[in-house]
Amino acid sequence: MLERWFNLTLVTELLRDVYIVCIALIAFYACGTLYLILVYLRHLRTASETPQLPEAQLPKVTVQLPLYNERYVARRVIEAAAALDYPRDRLHIQVLDDSTDDTTELIQGRINQLRNEGVCIELLHRKNRTGYKAGAMANGLKYTDGEFIAIFDADFIPPPDFLQRTVPPFANDPKLGMVQTRWGHLNDDDNVLTRSQALAIDGHFGVEQFARSADGIVFSFNGTGGVWRRSCIEDAGGWQHDTLTEDFDLSYRAQLRGWHFHYIRDVVVRGEIPPQMSAYKHQQARWAKGSTQVLIKLVWPLVTSKLSVRNRLMGFMQLMQYAIQLVMLTLLLLTPPMILLHVFDNLPVMPFGILALSAPILYALGQHALYKENWWRRIIYFPSLLLFCSGLSLNNGRAVFSAFMRIPSEFKRTPKFHLNGQNHQWTRSQYASLLATPDISGEIGLGCYSLLGAFFAIQMAPSMTMYLLFYALAYFVVVGWSLWDRHLLTRPERVTEREPETVRQPGR
Repeated sequence: MLERWFNLTLVTELLRDVYIVCIALIAFYACGTLYLILVYLRHLRTASETPQLPEAQLPKVTVQLPLYNERYVARRVIEAAAALDYPRDRLHIQVLDDSTDDTTELIQGRINQLRNEGVCIELLHRKNRTGYKAGAMANGLKYTDGEFIAIFDADFIPPPDFLQRTVPPFANDPKLGMVQTRWGHLNDDDNVLTRSQALAIDGHFGVEQFARSADGIVFSFNGTGGVWRRSCIEDAGGWQHDTLTEDFDLSYRAQLRGWHFHYIRDVVVRGEIPPQMSAYKHQQARWAKGSTQVLIKLVWPLVTSKLSVRNRLMGFMQLMQYAIQLVMLTLLLLTPPMILLHVFDNLPVMPFGILALSAPILYALGQHALYKENWWRRIIYFPSLLLFCSGLSLNNGRAVFSAFMRIPSEFKRTPKFHLNGQNHQWTRSQYASLLATPDISGEIGLGCYSLLGAFFAIQMAPSMTMYLLFYALAYFVVVGWSLWDRHLLTRPERVTEREPETVRQPGR
């Protein structure tokens, strides 16, 4: 019957070819990760020395704090910036506030108080949020003559010695354009979701950024916890808002112009991790779409650049870090029909499974590097991280697809809650409901699709059964977590308002 409508041989060959291409792309990405692991191991014992500069030689630094409706955390980051150990006559703090709620009113008094205490701090409030975060930072540059620009998102807390340890490396290297530091965590022990995210963040900062910097491989500014040389920003074309990841975009434009970056793993800036599934999904979708927009924008300039072949390959790998999830989603969608058509009978895919070991190795090394005493207790959350990442493949794949289709979208910030170790405190925030009702129908559908595929696999391709069952579990876990979050928000005893808390300055 099917032969009347389809040429089954042609369909089978097409599915096989697409599948092989997808596997090849994933293998390329995995090989890049394995290469970074080898580079990391080669530089494992490399000592990192922080140069010192006499106080008289320290340059003027502008600290930019971009805010948008951050009533619970804005004061905390402002006080942390004011507490930075740096000469007062060379420290300029800009609070770049695009808020439309009462955040501006809540921080205005504290800013005035700090100014009376001798801190050079100003509030720049925009009523028009043009360009979002990129637009706010570009606007801030018009009102400062700082030679270096330090950037902290609202939910991050820099240590007092941050500038003392990040500014001196610029002194002896005029082509050093940016210094990035490591993200730490303020609330990684809130729940399984935050512990899993912390594991991924630690792998990136503990191994990948370290390896790329140590071996002169291109890498990206992470949007916060870094210092830029102003002339580098300007030479690379400034902050642009044609992508949702302005940090990623500027990083590669700068390195294509000949600037290079430096990463300091020992300087830690702690930040907040999304404790609810909807916030996590929106954050990942923004990063997925933004990084793919940068891939589309800069892949050709990267390929035709004067960078080394290695840097072009490794740069391409980083640019496709989220686009690869669309490839993984495609593999899942292809698997059940390929089982029914017996395509796997003559398709050896198991050898590629060995490359999948690159991810757990990277995360294990990241935990060992950062938490030597109890790293093995933290790595046990890898299965949950794998579940969440797999369950978000539709969410992220859809974002990547919209980037390729050039569908415009708004910059949706990730809500911050200032949890202070209280697991469900986010439910009391007025921001919680902004992202509280994600569409879960797609995950439900793909979960059922994977279960159906597993049923066929048991009979026709047993080796694919666990793969499909795992995806089914992953999607249902994401759905279950989303529904639980929704339940927490609709409880009768939920309090919908909470005043911002007065927080102590770091180190006190």
